[in-house]
Amino acid sequence: MSFHLDKQTIEVGAAVLVLLVMIGLGVLVIFSRKNKNRSSYAVRWKENQKLLAKKETWKDAVLGADKLLDDMLKHRHFKGKTMGERLVSAQHELSANDSAWFSHKLRNKIDADNMPLTKAEVKKALLGFWQALKDLGAFKKDGK
Repeated sequence: MSFHLDKQTIEVGAAVLVLLVMIGLGVLVIFSRKNKNRSSYAVRWKENQKLLAKKETWKDAVLGADKLLDDMLKHRHFKGKTMGERLVSAQHELSANDSAWFSHKLRNKIDADNMPLTKAEVKKALLGFWQALKDLGAFKKDGK
């Protein structure tokens, strides 16, 4: 039994092989970007948490967490010109939508009123931001 490949068959086979390699590389790039983004958000979250060590930087911690959530909303391409509009677009993906809104509204009060914060408010706000980020895929499955 003789097996013979003509030039056209070899060329088609090579083209298919190149196409499969390119698809495989594309999948790897997408997967690595997704993991890199998750890692980036986790690192930024941990850095932001350091601001909780002093009462004087609690406001910065809330502002930083709000910025991080807005960056994630933009990254996920939720529609809206403002963060509030993007939160509305994302509401069906958030398990604690009211908490995310509490957190964002507290951030807006900080900007508008320069009001003093209580430990309870800061804790509630950061938990709201963390849950929203987690729901949107900012962290790995273990929450880190």
